Amino acid sequence: QGLLVESGGGLVQPGGSLRLSCAVSTPTFSIYDMGWYRRAPGKQSELVATIRSNGTTYYADSVKGRFTISRDNAQNTVYLQMSSLTHEGTAAYYCNAPYGEKWPWGQGTQVTVSS
Repeated sequence: QGLLVESGGGLVQPGGSLRLSCAVSTPTFSIYDMGWYRRAPGKQSELVATIRSNGTTYYADSVKGRFTISRDNAQNTVYLQMSSLTHEGTAAYYCNAPYGEKWPWGQGTQVTVSS
């Protein structure tokens, strides 16, 4: 397991874009499947995108076609490119293992979609 540090959040207008980053401090990052979760006030946590160690991706229906997950194994980083953001995108975003045992959660990064 490693330390997860999310960044890149902020305030964005509806229709705008943001790119989130998650730095993972483990020397074996490339073997891990990774995912992005979001947690909105009053709502359950939602797994919005995953990327497996072989590069296979999965997206929740709520973000399909608008979000893109990617990874850079040389930089031990997983990214979430978010486009055409709506107010529904307002949430704290976290990265973690999408399947099985979770790593200690990072502090997350807040995304606020507002005009």
